[in-house]
Amino acid sequence: MNLNSLKPAAGSVKKGKRIGRGQGSGKGGTSTRGHKGARSRSGYSSKAGFEGGQMPIQRRVPKYGFKNINRIEYVAVNLDVLQKLAEDHSLTSIDQNLLQQHGIIAKSRKYKILGNGELTAKLAISAHAYSKSAKTAIENAGGSIENL
Repeated sequence: MNLNSLKPAAGSVKKGKRIGRGQGSGKGGTSTRGHKGARSRSGYSSKAGFEGGQMPIQRRVPKYGFKNINRIEYVAVNLDVLQKLAEDHSLTSIDQNLLQQHGIIAKSRKYKILGNGELTAKLAISAHAYSKSAKTAIENAGGSIENL
């Protein structure tokens, strides 16, 4: 088998419609665009959300709520993830760089430790925020907490 001998499976590739190539093709004349109107013209492109003159949905539906510009979004990291990391790599401390290296958080994202799962390893953890249950679980396991 060579690259030059590769072919698609039989019947998987269809020929494209040849539009606007004469009346005999069945796709001549208006070239499947119908008669008159904006959509039949060349250069037509509709605006995003345009509904043919009908009141668009983004204007029919009332405004609702607001976006808090001071909101801080955290990536959730659970205790079971930290426990697995500690077991697999025999760690004693966990910080932002380590979590980035293992693909748990993206660079320049803040993260919060949550209390889902069990933590038995004694870890020194540094994070931006902690839930109450996570704090107690880390301290009960003999670990320490550091805020970033």
